[in-house]
Amino acid sequence: MTTATINHYDIDKAIGEIVEKYEAKPTALIMILQDIQKHYRYLPVDALKLVARKMNLPLAQIYGVATFYKSFSLKPKGKHHICVCTGTACHVRQAITVIDTFERELKIKIGETTADKEFSLETVNCLGACALGPLVTIDEVYYGNMTVTKTSKILDKIRTGSDGEYETEEETE
Repeated sequence: MTTATINHYDIDKAIGEIVEKYEAKPTALIMILQDIQKHYRYLPVDALKLVARKMNLPLAQIYGVATFYKSFSLKPKGKHHICVCTGTACHVRQAITVIDTFERELKIKIGETTADKEFSLETVNCLGACALGPLVTIDEVYYGNMTVTKTSKILDKIRTGSDGEYETEEETE
């Protein structure tokens, strides 16, 4: 389902199924929001209102959780989520050049989504694999020792529709 075609019936049914899966338990709120975000690639306002109603929780509590955690987004995200580590190990290994390459090739800045909703670009403070820096995740797949060349090759493979992990020739040698 694309975010542009959400209608009330679809969202009501989808949110109902997700909340029901967790038996509307308040302790499951984070998991419910994660499932909603996975479904829509962000947390639509109408979805948050439905969660509040179906769980009998204040909307402020739902928003509080949704805005507290950086992993949640209230803005639509792209089909392909790119995350560049900017932690110390990645920073000293030129993560900024990887970021510059993504920004230049995608014509977006950090925190933005391409107009065609294909790509979103974000940074994080650490991805927890410092020895592989600079490190990038694309659609939850880790790519280590990133370079400008690898960045461009991976983007080319995604754009041409390659399935699964987007290995570069350098990685397969």
